[in-house]
Amino acid sequence: MAALVLRREVSAVELVTAALARLEAVDARLRAFTRTWPERALESARAVDRSVARGARPPLAGVPIGVKAWARSQAAQTGRLERAGCVVLGSTSVPLGHTDWQTWGHTDRGPTVNPWRSDRTPGGSSAGSAAAVAAGIVPLATGSDGAGSLRIPAAWCGVVGLKPTNRRLPAADRAGLAALGAVTGTVRDAALHLSVMLDEDFGVPGGGRPVRAVWSASLGFAGVDAEQAAIARAAVGRLEEAGAITLRPRDVRLLNPEPVWRSLRAGEADPDARSVREANDEGLAALFGEAEVLLTPATPTPPHGHQGPGEAMTVDLTWAFNVSGHPAVSVPAGLSAAGLPVGLQAVAAHGGEALLLRVAAALEAVAPAPRPPL
Repeated sequence: MAALVLRREVSAVELVTAALARLEAVDARLRAFTRTWPERALESARAVDRSVARGARPPLAGVPIGVKAWARSQAAQTGRLERAGCVVLGSTSVPLGHTDWQTWGHTDRGPTVNPWRSDRTPGGSSAGSAAAVAAGIVPLATGSDGAGSLRIPAAWCGVVGLKPTNRRLPAADRAGLAALGAVTGTVRDAALHLSVMLDEDFGVPGGGRPVRAVWSASLGFAGVDAEQAAIARAAVGRLEEAGAITLRPRDVRLLNPEPVWRSLRAGEADPDARSVREANDEGLAALFGEAEVLLTPATPTPPHGHQGPGEAMTVDLTWAFNVSGHPAVSVPAGLSAAGLPVGLQAVAAHGGEALLLRVAAALEAVAPAPRPPL
């Protein structure tokens, strides 16, 4: 999109008009947006076209985006994307208040639905962002990830969700658990987003020597649905067959990070939680001394209904890396027998976002993600 605008083959106004038309066509059912600003979006698009006509070269010229509705935590990210040429269509849904696992997207019109099946949630808390990207309204929507809030909805909606290394991007979270990021339709767009946010060139991910990888279905403690694990493991096999990774046998046994996450969120000094954190930090340091990437299912369960997850811990495979700060990405791995997306999570050492993008791009190349029938 940006390349077309910069070559003046398509205007930013045309792109935004098309995105608003798609939003109008599907969001009555999807409920991905809490508010939209069409007039403001078109005026912003006209401003982008004027700047391009004067010779400006913003890297995301005219790209329509959604922004996660928690405005204060998203302000820095949104401002940077707008300066890069993005045009905000509106705010995407988040949970009402603070439900325990942040899996619902709330709007005044009802809950946000999963684009693949309306009786299922898209996950959260970046619920509307993932749904909007999966439905083809926007190619990118902002989010944040404090326990899996980018990776879980990306997995359940069949798109890409990257949590950078904690604190690489400023996030309004005193506990240090949350990281700003985005949901995108492709790995290349995830790389472009990160390039803009970090002012580094992540280029077009792909190629290079095989990456040393370790697989774990459960991290040693999580209860994981057998089908979720099997589909994610099959994706690992495709990466291995393509020569993108060399898989190393290794037993991965972390301790359940729940007490650590909760004590950090509450700002408490809990000796038991501190010992769990130290043990996991040591285990991950040893793992990344031997391998470059850890691969797991992105979620332990498939998307649940709007009544909630029941006893399932949807964050089991993600929140350890909010505590440890490691970068992690969910990339589509395939569809379940029920026709619902499954994500593969890749985790790397601190600062290893480029490596994650490379592995994710390799999977995308051998197993392109399908799109929901909207």
